Amino acid sequence: MSLLGTVQGLVDKANNPLPQGQVDDILRPAGENPLLEQGFLMTSSDILLNWARTGSMWPMTFGLACCAVEMMHAGASRLDLDRYGVVFRPSPRQSDVMIVAGTLVNKMAPALRKVYDQMPDPKWVISMGSCANGGGYYHYSYSVVRGCDRIVPVDIYVPGCPPTAEALVYGILQLQKKIRRASNFGENKTGLRDA
Repeated sequence: MSLLGTVQGLVDKANNPLPQGQVDDILRPAGENPLLEQGFLMTSSDILLNWARTGSMWPMTFGLACCAVEMMHAGASRLDLDRYGVVFRPSPRQSDVMIVAGTLVNKMAPALRKVYDQMPDPKWVISMGSCANGGGYYHYSYSVVRGCDRIVPVDIYVPGCPPTAEALVYGILQLQKKIRRASNFGENKTGLRDA
């Protein structure tokens, strides 16, 4: 056996370690192909799409009370949310994240829901502070909603009264981790796999 033949054989085995008869996964019809059931293409697409979403989160600020000051502090130069791809937007139609910061009262609840409904899908909600999480200090007041999760679905809760700007940054990082784990294809609105 010549040296050239040996090198060519090694190159062939490195590119295709299985015999030619066993490598037919791509050539099989869709009904018999186990790779299509595992979603090999969709997994790569999910990773790419989720990477893009985590790098360009645009929150709609819904500052209702003193927690909004800490939210502004998180966007200032010391913590600089821009380095995480977080850019505050003035319009719900340009946003994919809503940060509810402060006490939500019954009169403001329909406006919160309306703004949430105007946001394009996919959308996420961060509840910031004790008042937004569960009513906080004003929990037993007649006019306070006992948590914004009664009005909109909440993805991340940031505790504190008021929570620090660092806590909000940590909550945003947790939301980015949650987005990276999400599956975008093959699921319907309820989160269940399509049959």
